[in-house]
Amino acid sequence: MTFNLPILLTWLRIGFIPLLVLFFYTDASWAPLAAGLTFVLAALTDWADGYLARRWNQESRFGAFLDPVADKLIVVVAVLLIVEREGSVWITLAAMIIVGREIVISALREWMAQVGQHGKVAVAFIGKLKTTLQMIALTFLLYNQTLFGLFPLRELGLVALLVATVLTVASMVQYLMGAFTPATE
Repeated sequence: MTFNLPILLTWLRIGFIPLLVLFFYTDASWAPLAAGLTFVLAALTDWADGYLARRWNQESRFGAFLDPVADKLIVVVAVLLIVEREGSVWITLAAMIIVGREIVISALREWMAQVGQHGKVAVAFIGKLKTTLQMIALTFLLYNQTLFGLFPLRELGLVALLVATVLTVASMVQYLMGAFTPATE
């Protein structure tokens, strides 16, 4: 197993999961901010580990495996926490779409790699946009407060979650179409 700073950052993202859960369930005035900031830090490690691995030429097969696992773990935990608190059919439906898409795309990538077509399911711009909006939505919904008495982050998070859910479906369709479209020669 390779060990370097990018992989350490990926492990750190996994290590943030118990802290996120702890802060989410802590009954203190500072806890929502701590939960939101923990999620933001995790999102920043997601960006930093990939950037540093490419910049320092430290990409590895293990890192390529662990990074999406860490991403999916923290997103699924955050989504589950929000679903539990909100108790809304619409939030639950959005969560089902988000988690379902991650399972489908992970399985698709694995299958395409097995048949030598991994490049057909490379990350696309719409997937990056979906991830960005999803991270914003989950951060705002984990914080679940009005910021500085001005910014209704819960409501903004709900809007961002709606847009992220639509992009989730659109990106899944794009990946599936790319995987199953015959190559032109």
